[in-house]
Amino acid sequence: MLTIQQVNSAIMLQTWTNEQLTSMIDAVKWNRAGLAKVTKRSLTIGDNVNWTSGRTGVNVTGVVMKIAIKYVTVKTVQGLWRVPANMLTRVEEFA
Repeated sequence: MLTIQQVNSAIMLQTWTNEQLTSMIDAVKWNRAGLAKVTKRSLTIGDNVNWTSGRTGVNVTGVVMKIAIKYVTVKTVQGLWRVPANMLTRVEEFA
């Protein structure tokens, strides 16, 4: 199995056709969608989640309010956020 560095080097240093690059992009999109489905299935309303904000780069924590097709609505102290499911990590509560 190749490391991520080897994959990145192969993509950047090889001469690829547009069709080959499109195929690689489709494979990445398919895998990302699969990760989002797995994440959505593991979440329920009321779960605590966290993610790193793309806007501010800050780690944000909140509570799942709604699970939609592509986005999960999360309530935080700053308000409601619509976050792509693949960006979320479930926070385990310790009792």
